[in-house]
Amino acid sequence: MTPEDLVAHYGMEPIPREGGRFRQTWAGPARSDGRPEGTAIVALLTAEPGDFSALHRLPTDEVWHFYLGDPLELLLLAPDGTAATAVLGPDVLGGQHPQFTVPAGTWMGAGVAAGGAWTLFGCTMAPGFTPDGYEHGDAAVLADRYPEQAARIADLCRP
Repeated sequence: MTPEDLVAHYGMEPIPREGGRFRQTWAGPARSDGRPEGTAIVALLTAEPGDFSALHRLPTDEVWHFYLGDPLELLLLAPDGTAATAVLGPDVLGGQHPQFTVPAGTWMGAGVAAGGAWTLFGCTMAPGFTPDGYEHGDAAVLADRYPEQAARIADLCRP
């Protein structure tokens, strides 16, 4: 199985601004505010240069799920100024997560862990994702707020 096989199988499209490829696999019924009750996607990142999930934040918790391939490193920049890294992958007893919830308002960005080639994962939100809830990270602003993470922030931002 290759990344190209997965893209073809799922009919994945590029994720605007954020990076990677995805396909929405579920959207619940619309709420009174127009947002879906929930959404789910399947997504793919590779270790190719420039293929990463750019730092962004959302107004609702987002649950990330590991499916196949190599571990995924998820950088988390919390509203209180702290930073952490969660690794999604199959080695649960070694500290990796098969699923991980990113709290609302946390900056998040991800890439295939060093030495890996690709990762197939998913994300679920309730209420569901809408483009107007997506906030794209600015490298200079984030590096100023989280200076000890400046190098990683530079690697996970797009103009």
